[in-house]
Amino acid sequence: MLTSQRKQHILDVLKRDGQIIAKNLSSELDLSEDTIRRDLRELAQEGLLQRVHGGALPVSPATASFARREDILIESKVAIGRAAANLIKDGQVVILDGGTTAMQVARHLPRGLQATIITHSARTAIELVDHPGVEVILIGGRMFKHSIVSVGAAAIEAISHIRADLFLMGVTGVHPTEGLSTGDLEEAYMKQALCRRAAETLVLASREKLGAASRYVVTPFSEISGLIVEGATPDEVVLPYLEMGLSIIRA
Repeated sequence: MLTSQRKQHILDVLKRDGQIIAKNLSSELDLSEDTIRRDLRELAQEGLLQRVHGGALPVSPATASFARREDILIESKVAIGRAAANLIKDGQVVILDGGTTAMQVARHLPRGLQATIITHSARTAIELVDHPGVEVILIGGRMFKHSIVSVGAAAIEAISHIRADLFLMGVTGVHPTEGLSTGDLEEAYMKQALCRRAAETLVLASREKLGAASRYVVTPFSEISGLIVEGATPDEVVLPYLEMGLSIIRA
């Protein structure tokens, strides 16, 4: 089997099974694990999969540019944004993450809502300008252009003064064994810090993120309360998270 054929087979198996186990694949193809690992490394460098211990997982399309992500699964993100917005009650202090799904949360908040929204996303903050009863606290720092959010030491310091009722977190990968992940280390630290300052954290999990993984782990599932997913998400996809004791809110 030519290298190009072998790599295409790897991608076909990944699409079919949702994961690659290097040991199993080497046995199936009668090749050394070193050969399979080299193929996985090269495919990862091309952005076609995410390597994990023992194999590989699908790479999340949510690692694309902000402009491209705005066009991915719009209906799914709108539904999740609407469901998340309905969870926010008068008088609450809520941390709203950056990203395209979080922006949909902001767009669907009731006009009469009386609450405080804390965000490190200028795009999210701008969506709240026309909500007269919403106090907006914008966390500053160095702008991470991929997600248009503030990161860095100044942002982490500002977060330490917050106590919120709820954090609506966006991630790029949600996988039952590899956890919650994102594509930038500093952004992972920000999300982790925000999670620690909220009484409850719910993850905005549009379907392109479920079963996918990105390079940097954000926080264990034990630190969150549940996932907000699209209504049509198959039961078998959410079952592992239910077995962890997480709540599943269907949009």
